[in-house]
Amino acid sequence: MGSPATRAGGILAGRLDPADYARHFADARAPLTRAQALIEAERCYYCYDAPCISACPTAIDIPSFIQRIAQDNPRGAAHAILEANPLGGICARVCPTEVLCEQACVRNASEDKPVEIGALQRYATDAYFAQPGAPLFTRAAASGKRVAVVGAGPAGLACAHGLARRGHAVVLLDARAKPGGLNEYGIAAYKTAGDFAQREVAWLLSIGGIELRQGQALGRDFTLEALLGGFDAVFLGVGLAGVNALGIPVAPLAGLRDAVDFIAELRQSDPARVAVGRRVVVIGGGMTAIDAAVQSRLLGAEEVTIVYRRGPQAMAASTAEREWAQTRGVSIRHWATPKEILGEAGSVRGVRFAATAPAGAGLEETGEQFTLEADMVLCAIGQAYVAEPAGTALALRAGRIATDDEGRTSQARVWAGGDCRHGGRDLTVEAVEHGKRAAVSIDRFLRAPPVPAVPAPVAVAQERAGG
Repeated sequence: MGSPATRAGGILAGRLDPADYARHFADARAPLTRAQALIEAERCYYCYDAPCISACPTAIDIPSFIQRIAQDNPRGAAHAILEANPLGGICARVCPTEVLCEQACVRNASEDKPVEIGALQRYATDAYFAQPGAPLFTRAAASGKRVAVVGAGPAGLACAHGLARRGHAVVLLDARAKPGGLNEYGIAAYKTAGDFAQREVAWLLSIGGIELRQGQALGRDFTLEALLGGFDAVFLGVGLAGVNALGIPVAPLAGLRDAVDFIAELRQSDPARVAVGRRVVVIGGGMTAIDAAVQSRLLGAEEVTIVYRRGPQAMAASTAEREWAQTRGVSIRHWATPKEILGEAGSVRGVRFAATAPAGAGLEETGEQFTLEADMVLCAIGQAYVAEPAGTALALRAGRIATDDEGRTSQARVWAGGDCRHGGRDLTVEAVEHGKRAAVSIDRFLRAPPVPAVPAPVAVAQERAGG
């Protein structure tokens, strides 16, 4: 399979035939047909007080939407989904349903096979987006209030949609050329084939009342202080702009790059133009590591190995995602930490690792070491919130923005949500819920009657003296 470039060493683009790229980066999982969806929907018990609803971060009424599918009413099902989760289409594709709603399905107790909730959610939303017809949601009367939403990722989009539905005017600012955040730039291409992320954003913005301003970065093109001077409230959904360091000295080498940049390049390019090594090592244990590793294989890499410092149960990537990688030719090695990136003539030649073992709550090196040859190393050891663009007014907790349950920050009239906010699992669906809750909280704040001014003590004393 593939062209002669497939067998060549070094980092190359065009390792495969055009037909291979088309096949490799098509939709990874075929959607349910109408017949399959109807059969699967009939498996649902339509539980009262269903545990799957509690397990869904956005609290979608899952039995209700599945029952509507069983009634052959996909539009009604889509309404139930998008009412609770305005990015329900992308979440059906990328959410780890196997550890959320499907894990809570009562079918697990008797059959060891839950209802395929994620696939049914995709069936309903795909059917709606294919033939949307009349709008599902409309705007309330204009409130006269203006809100700035910074970041057009899942949290910012959900917040903007919620505010627009309530009649507020929203200006949505994003630093990138396209809206969508990680849905557009940070998820494997085979999960969102057909430009789905942009089609969903276009639907979300179609409600009206949301002005999108692209190429606008906080701290570069505007400040938080300026936003507070021009808007009634501000929501920050800026994500994680920083990348964690490996923790070892690293010299600049060709072939060494951050996995998030590799994935973003692939999402915005023709796969045939994206260069990949013949032997690739991915350092990390989360979804970014899985997506980078699998896509390296799909680009034509012959050997791809994920190396993680702890055991499989500690990996942030779900069991299903790990199995997905392994069945596509990715090797996963546990209990090893990088010690040195090996280079020769300015290019990566391998990675030297030290074996690790549990030591109380931490890790210790066992003394054993090994080397993996590689001409490309992708670092996927997590991202970090960069505080400087927002200034010093916001309190942080463990390096991210501290908020209450409604998303209110330490700064008056400022809310935050998504990955930049402390206390989440860095899931798309949780970011959507953050945006939803913040929109409700902001709306309540904007509609609250003004608090009467309390006379100053001096003024009260003067009034008494005059009386």
